[in-house]
Amino acid sequence: MPVILGEVSVLTTPLSLVRLLAITFGCAVFSLVAADDPGGSPFKIFCMFTWCFFFTMTVLILLVEFIQFQSLVPLSWKNLPITVATLAALMTLTASIGFPWLVLPPAVSGRMVAATVFSCLTFLAYITEAYLLKVGSSEQRGYMASAPGLLKVFQVFGGCVIFVAVVDHDRRAAYFWWCLAVYCCCFLMSLGTILIMLGDCAGRCPLPFSRVLAAFSSLSVLLYVTATVFWVTAVLGPGPQSQNPNPSPSQPRPGLIMSTVMTCLNLLAYTVDLAFSIKLCARA
Repeated sequence: MPVILGEVSVLTTPLSLVRLLAITFGCAVFSLVAADDPGGSPFKIFCMFTWCFFFTMTVLILLVEFIQFQSLVPLSWKNLPITVATLAALMTLTASIGFPWLVLPPAVSGRMVAATVFSCLTFLAYITEAYLLKVGSSEQRGYMASAPGLLKVFQVFGGCVIFVAVVDHDRRAAYFWWCLAVYCCCFLMSLGTILIMLGDCAGRCPLPFSRVLAAFSSLSVLLYVTATVFWVTAVLGPGPQSQNPNPSPSQPRPGLIMSTVMTCLNLLAYTVDLAFSIKLCARA
């Protein structure tokens, strides 16, 4: 099949211009940070992965749409761009807030200030792209542009942040491994649902897919309730909270606070998702 290049006007649409801005800002931010100290904390690695990964994904999506071989990509093009844009907006927002809070030293260089500014601009570009895709024509929107689809993206995002936040937590805590199992189980169910939608495989499920989603959401809510109780107890109760001996028990580490907040938000996301799933089953 011959490669058909799109017209230059394709690159001047509002959606393409926003993607070009996201590529430019993303390239600037990870270049500035990479030129700094090569070492780093787990959250710095998370930030660098976020900027580099979504820079690459945006470049690929822009090239695929310009060359016009969406039909050759074995993915649902109604669902892929909105999924990438929404997840990119959430993760770059986290990087923009967490990078100056958790990574930068007290003496901040001008280069790191510029990196933080470019990260914020990258977030604005991605949230604008997600908005343009969400309000586009109904023929170009798939499941991932609906409220349940966006909730799945938020659940995966929340799981990623939690995994980074619990890296330095005390692994001797009785609840730690249970909570980690909860996060892994729910993360894989949400990620699997997204992959099924991206591959247009929902129709191949031997069971009604709406009932499968409802079962996943119900199990996730129950599991996250236990994890939320454990983490809130860890924040409010005394005792060691990290392998790092510097923080006192009365001053929880940022990672513990972040994991607790994200656990509560993910519990809310799974609860709302369960409500949508029940409503979808009732219509079936």
